Amino acid sequence: MNDTAASPAENRSGRHSRLSADDWAQAALDLVAEQGVGAVAVEPLARRLGVTKGSFYWHFPSRDALLQAALERWELVEQQQVFGSLEEVPDPRTRLRALFQLVAHEVTPHVIYSELLKALDNPMVRPVIDRVSQRRMEYLIASFRQAGLSSTDSRHRARLAYAAYVGFLQLSLQLQQPKQAREDFEAYVEHVIETLIPNG
Repeated sequence: MNDTAASPAENRSGRHSRLSADDWAQAALDLVAEQGVGAVAVEPLARRLGVTKGSFYWHFPSRDALLQAALERWELVEQQQVFGSLEEVPDPRTRLRALFQLVAHEVTPHVIYSELLKALDNPMVRPVIDRVSQRRMEYLIASFRQAGLSSTDSRHRARLAYAAYVGFLQLSLQLQQPKQAREDFEAYVEHVIETLIPNG
C-alpha cells in the first residue's frame, strides 16, 4: 500500500502523513478503555481519527497487528511511566509509598488493565498480562525485601498488595460500586499504605 491509497481529503490536509503507527495504537488503547478489546476494529478507529482505512493499512497488515501494537505500547508506557519514574527514589519505603500513590491516582491505565483482564481468553492479551503481572510482582517483592521483610514475608506482602489492587478494580470498575468521595478515597489509600508498607 502506498500514498496513492489515501483520499484527496487526506492528501490535502496532510492527515495521512501525520498519523503514525503509535497514533493508531493509542487510539486502539483508548477504544479498549471505553468499550473493551472486542471493540477494536479498523473502521470505527478510522472514523475516530478522521481518515480512511487506507491510512490504517499503510501501518498495519491486519486488525490483530494493530491490537498487538496497542498492547505493546501499553506495556512499554507502563514500564517507563510507573516503574521508570521511581528508579531515582533510593529509600524502599519511600519508593513503595510513591508507587502506591502513583497507582492510586492514575485512572485510564487501570481501566485498560481491567478490560484486558476480561479478555484473557484472547491469545494476544494473555501473554502481555502474564508479563506485566509477573513484572509487577517481582518489583513488589524486591521492594518489600529491601524494606526489611524476609523473603517469604515479601512474597506474601506483594501478593496481598497486588490482590488489593485487582480487587479494588473489580469493585470500582466491574461491579460498579458507588464511587468514593475524594476525601474517603484518599483516606483509603493512606490506610492501604500504612497497612502494607513495613515501618522502619
